[in-house]
Amino acid sequence: MRYFVAVAEELHFGRAAQRLGIAQPPLSRAIRQLERRLGAVLLERTSRGVALTEAGSVLLREGRAALDAVDAAERRTRRAAFAATGQAGIVLVTKAGASSELLAKLLDAYAAEPGAVTVDVQLCGPGEQERLLRDGRADVALLHLPFDATAGFDTEELCTEGQVVFLPAGHPLTGRTHLRMADVTALPDLPSPRWPGPDGSYPDGPGPRVRDHTQLLQLIALGRASAVLPESARTHLRPDLATVPVLDAPRVTTVIAWPPHSRSRAVAGLVQAATRR
Repeated sequence: MRYFVAVAEELHFGRAAQRLGIAQPPLSRAIRQLERRLGAVLLERTSRGVALTEAGSVLLREGRAALDAVDAAERRTRRAAFAATGQAGIVLVTKAGASSELLAKLLDAYAAEPGAVTVDVQLCGPGEQERLLRDGRADVALLHLPFDATAGFDTEELCTEGQVVFLPAGHPLTGRTHLRMADVTALPDLPSPRWPGPDGSYPDGPGPRVRDHTQLLQLIALGRASAVLPESARTHLRPDLATVPVLDAPRVTTVIAWPPHSRSRAVAGLVQAATRR
């Protein structure tokens, strides 16, 4: 399967063989054996190169998911083996700048529990915490609905809140008691930031490229952007920033999420502490 994914992504047997660190003949034989086993042509070989058939496109999509699952299983198995020695903690991932007060209360509550282990908190960009939890590099995550996907995870709701728009201090709109999304989108001088997608590329648009929360707040203070964020983000409010409630912005629900097959007592203890806090 790894051989096939390499060829399907490179669309070139020579480059795929180089990427895999093997010779080209055994790679070609492996692909032919896979096609015979499945009874389907996966790759069209022409004088101009290689192209995926419809069946090949399906297998590429499914194969990537299968290989990701195998990698995640390996990571979780290694982490479980290490945890059995009593030396390992758990990894919690959350979006940088989000739910800071909630996270602090959660960690304090868990630390007071008998048998609590070390919690390694990793801060990441938008959407990354879901990916880290799915691929086994994290044990538990704080996710935010409706922005993060929770399909395939067990979850418990922790809190729900409204949203506010962050503006540079002194902006004319900071004198308003509230705004609506139409007011925010009608600010051509303060466009919404653009965050990188899973592949690292940025969507098209007028807003500045942003990689982390600190950079975002700096750009807002400089009058280069605005951002609609959960109310709890006000804990990061600085003198050069101001916020105004956005009445019709979707409410944000923070959940704690973990893989449904997790048998970690530490994860169970952390979840219980989170729901009791």
